[in-house]
Amino acid sequence: MKFTSVFDIIGPVMIGPSSSHTAGAARIGRVARDLFGRQPKWAKIHLYGSFAETYRGHGTDVAIVGGLLDYDTFDDRIKIAFEEAEKVGLEYEFIPETANTEHPNTARLVIGDDEGEMSVVGISIGGGKIEISEVNGFKLRLTGGMPAILVVHDDRAGCIANVANCLAMHEVNIGHMEVSRIERGLTALMVIEIDQNIEDKVLQQISLIPHITKVSKINN
Repeated sequence: MKFTSVFDIIGPVMIGPSSSHTAGAARIGRVARDLFGRQPKWAKIHLYGSFAETYRGHGTDVAIVGGLLDYDTFDDRIKIAFEEAEKVGLEYEFIPETANTEHPNTARLVIGDDEGEMSVVGISIGGGKIEISEVNGFKLRLTGGMPAILVVHDDRAGCIANVANCLAMHEVNIGHMEVSRIERGLTALMVIEIDQNIEDKVLQQISLIPHITKVSKINN
């Protein structure tokens, strides 16, 4: 196995007790919040596999709620995330599921407010690392280890090139890109991992491109 960082070996700085069940869970919650773009008012948290079996004892529950409050893995407030959620009016519900999933540490977060909702499926793969495997029904692979942009758009010729050109104008380098669509000619999703955090003004320019319907980002 090839390690690219000492943190691949010893894991992230985090609130315990488990890198998979606590740090990974917090990151799933935080990435979901980033993709939603604001503080959600409610969350339905579906847990699968070992998440469903041990979420109370391993702190998966407070970690996910802490992530939804934008707390990082090392934030002491994760321990009191339930109390902090009550202060900001975040209502949450944990739903243990029995269905089989490809990975035992899987969570599906359905979060929303008065303006809309979003569904995110995240997997904690160990050592505090995660993968986001689905957003609103679109299959994808997003690690959360790099800054990223998610662009929802009409499935039209030229959309991908126009977004790439906009990023190039601002000297934003693309590290990885993939496109997912549920059905040809309807709605598609671009997932673009980039080398640096992106300014909001760039997102605003992307949102003005024809056939772009929503843009969100994940900073690192």
